[in-house]
Amino acid sequence: MMRVSTPGEGECIVRLSVIGCGYLGAVHAAAMASIGHEVVGIDLDPRKIDALSRGEAPFFEPGLPEILTEGVESGRLSFTTDIAAAEGAAVHFVGVGTPQQQDGHAADMSHVNAAFESLLPHVRPGDIVAGKSTVPVGTAAVLAPLVEAVGATLAWNPEFLREGWAVQDTIDPDRLVAGVPATAGGERAAAVLREVYHPAVAKGTPFMITDYATAELVKVAANAFLATKISFINAMAEIAEVTGADVTQLADAIGHDVRIGRRFLGAGIGFGGGCLPKDIRAFAARAEELGRGESVNFLREVDAINLRRRDRAVQLVIDALGGSVFGKKVAVLGAAFKPFSDDVRDSPALDVAVRLNGLGANVVVTDPQAIDNARRLHPQLTYEPSRDESIRDADAVVMVTEWDEYRRDLTPEHASTLTAGRVVVDGRNGFDAAAWRAAGWIYYGMGRP
Repeated sequence: MMRVSTPGEGECIVRLSVIGCGYLGAVHAAAMASIGHEVVGIDLDPRKIDALSRGEAPFFEPGLPEILTEGVESGRLSFTTDIAAAEGAAVHFVGVGTPQQQDGHAADMSHVNAAFESLLPHVRPGDIVAGKSTVPVGTAAVLAPLVEAVGATLAWNPEFLREGWAVQDTIDPDRLVAGVPATAGGERAAAVLREVYHPAVAKGTPFMITDYATAELVKVAANAFLATKISFINAMAEIAEVTGADVTQLADAIGHDVRIGRRFLGAGIGFGGGCLPKDIRAFAARAEELGRGESVNFLREVDAINLRRRDRAVQLVIDALGGSVFGKKVAVLGAAFKPFSDDVRDSPALDVAVRLNGLGANVVVTDPQAIDNARRLHPQLTYEPSRDESIRDADAVVMVTEWDEYRRDLTPEHASTLTAGRVVVDGRNGFDAAAWRAAGWIYYGMGRP
């Protein structure tokens, strides 16, 4: 095992390379440097590398700019486009993207395959190659012989990052998983990874050693479960809407059951982003390839429920404005798929805005962080950085991303000073319905009377 130094009892500094400096890789590289390791991040995109080398995060993630700047200034963290810089690292983390294929639901593995092909000539005997990308089960079994051919060992070390909390989730995870072979090399790989994650291991974070297939399945199974829980409560919202029930009270009631729990039982316009939608689709596609498509057929309905909630949000706005949005000003609060992120990939919020715009509404979108990304994707929309200016003179206000600036800080009394529209559609059930109604607003929620 390569140790750069041993700063204290029970700790060691390991030299690491991180292949791929997108969302996962950049956070992982900076976080590993922040706990004392010597890290080089490698990516093909020179603009991204230039920004990271200056200590500038190429995307919004709370806490990342601080540890990125500190790592670069300390000399523990560097970035380059030269794959040869991986030479000399003891562990090589591969964290490139696995997007959905353009012509189907399966994962596009071209980036992973290319990363391993370019990396392996620079890997030395005894090194550890640790896959972090979310991949179809069976991927590691295919890649392991290629890694073993150069005298190294492959481990699969899935990530469990939440956008908005990714730095915390990397430095202080709720669990660590390492899929390794049942060999001496596998035992050593697990030991090295324990040292890489020494602060978390020292505080007692569960460190699970599994086979490759289990490690790959842990990630997609976790995402599938979370997606299912979200779509379940949204399915209940659909029933509530035709019966007069209140899905928020329903969620509170069943959430008190310790077997169920309240988290991820927030009905609304559904999930999005770069992980859950494409991961559950890829999981279903892989199950079909394995001849077990029926085992996860429910994920297709999970996906369908999720997409229907966007339809419902649009219909609520139409109904609220008397059957047509044509020519009406609609303020859309939110563009990112979730708060504390500037990610607009498969964003339900942005999808709702685009659909309303297509129906002839004068849509004005605001977001604290995601306007630039949204504008690049949908330049046809009107964007306004100021929350208050977006609301001014609006016929309807639609909250679709539950930023604190909207959910907590925007009061109905203040909104009343900006517009006489008095129509609010709460796509995240984040507002106090009684307070908005008491202030004279017509309030529409998701699955609420």
